[in-house]
Amino acid sequence: MAPALLTAVDSTSHIHLIVGSNPLAGARCTRSIEVGAKPLLVAPEDATLHYGLTKRIDEEEVEWLKRDFRDEDLTSLGRDEVDHVVDAVFVTLGGKHPLSTYISTLCRKLRIPINVADAPNLCTFTLLSTHSDGPLQIGVTTSGKGCKLSARIRREIASSLPSQIGEAVERLGTIRRRIWEEDHAAELSMDLEAEEDDAGQTSTFNKLITAEDMEVARNRRMRWLAQICEYWPLRRLAAITDYDVETVLRSYTTSNASGLDPATLDSRGRRGRIVLAGSGPGNPDLLTRATHKAILAADLILADKLVPAPVLDLVPRRATIYIARKFPGNADKAQEELLEMGLEGLKAGKNVVRLKQGDPYIYGRGAEEYDFFRGHGYIPVVLPGITSALSAPLFAAIPPTHRSVADQVLICTGTGRKGAAPDPPEYVESRTVVFLMALHRLSSLIGSLVNDKKRWPKETPCAVLERASCPDQRVIRTALEYVCAAVEEEGSRPPGLLVVGKACEVLWNGKQKWVVEEGFKGFEDLGMEGSVESTRSRQVDEQHNGKGLDIVREY
Repeated sequence: MAPALLTAVDSTSHIHLIVGSNPLAGARCTRSIEVGAKPLLVAPEDATLHYGLTKRIDEEEVEWLKRDFRDEDLTSLGRDEVDHVVDAVFVTLGGKHPLSTYISTLCRKLRIPINVADAPNLCTFTLLSTHSDGPLQIGVTTSGKGCKLSARIRREIASSLPSQIGEAVERLGTIRRRIWEEDHAAELSMDLEAEEDDAGQTSTFNKLITAEDMEVARNRRMRWLAQICEYWPLRRLAAITDYDVETVLRSYTTSNASGLDPATLDSRGRRGRIVLAGSGPGNPDLLTRATHKAILAADLILADKLVPAPVLDLVPRRATIYIARKFPGNADKAQEELLEMGLEGLKAGKNVVRLKQGDPYIYGRGAEEYDFFRGHGYIPVVLPGITSALSAPLFAAIPPTHRSVADQVLICTGTGRKGAAPDPPEYVESRTVVFLMALHRLSSLIGSLVNDKKRWPKETPCAVLERASCPDQRVIRTALEYVCAAVEEEGSRPPGLLVVGKACEVLWNGKQKWVVEEGFKGFEDLGMEGSVESTRSRQVDEQHNGKGLDIVREY
């Protein structure tokens, strides 16, 4: 099969005839409108139309001929200047419909371009999967072998292009047009008759100008433009600004240089990059590969103060680490300081990683930070992290959901905006509730849960989980009745969270007021002994009991 002749057709004011009423017909109408054509839909009056197509008909963007197709439609519905022959026909009925073959045969005889859905043998042209960016259009076709595949190839190509490449095409086109116009004007100015009509004489009147000189002057800038389009990296071309266009045109009138410094353009292309990354619950082995790669490529790390040292140990020495100075009463100011530091780094062309404990969007103000950087022209890459709200219960042998015990999980914060206490949820027997950032005001939280309004039973099982997945992990298993006394006696070991619900006793059921479990076994059984965190975890446990096992204290 010979390759198709790919062309770009100016369809402004063309008449496109679309036969059919299915969703594909709506898509064909939409595409016709996008390229400036007028779509005429041919379908019976009782046909069922897609909502989007009906909307376009109501808005008079599409004209609906409420009847069956007629042969004379091909030669009577078109533009006056082409004797009323339609410019293109789209049949959306499918290749097996007898009308598709019939219309295709008619169009071929009249040499009208015809496209039949899912029938390459009935088509004289096919639609490309296109990517558009201003004047730049990239089309991909698989010659009817699969539109999904062509769409995927098109996405792969588009994703490899630098941003603003469409604007670069526009600017380079402006340079090309201006060069041609100025050179053409120069030719006219050298016209002998024009010189005779000129009353004055120029300063170069006695200077010999050869035909070769004129040709060199005329072609110098165009050759330079052709060379940079051929050899310069696309990212460098995308960095050209409107000011650079004027620089090129001015410089070549006085010298052989373009006035553009490639190094300057390349430095513009090195825009800063911002990554909002979740560091997980604490153990570096629980980082995602994407976050680990971002850390290794970072120039500046802006980290929450709760991000543990073993994670920060992964940061390369060349990178700068700044830990958020957040403490009660200074949280908002510290957050503003962190954002401004990130913005300064981005303006300097640095790779900035905002490293957040857990997941950026689970009580991490990640969306606020995304909006801030986007507002300054930098679109963040957001990398998820394993949230402690779901992973910490796992490390404490607490399944947040369990058949016949808990069929739902609710994640709450114990601290609202400006430190205010949020309204806690009401009691649902089959629900597991995870409270983040609540241990510093545990007494008031428990009081609000067991009051007459919320009606949480004081014997409801709960657990305080601290430093999850770290060597000094601690779990306090108890009930709402005793949890405050337990934390008061054992002390606090942030970061921590509170899990409440019957799921807390699915894999453990004790009769004591509370039980304290110290240590984290790590991932030794998975063959991960070589990791920094696993090794440290074993050492801490062995200091306690010589066997690398958890320490359990009962009360």
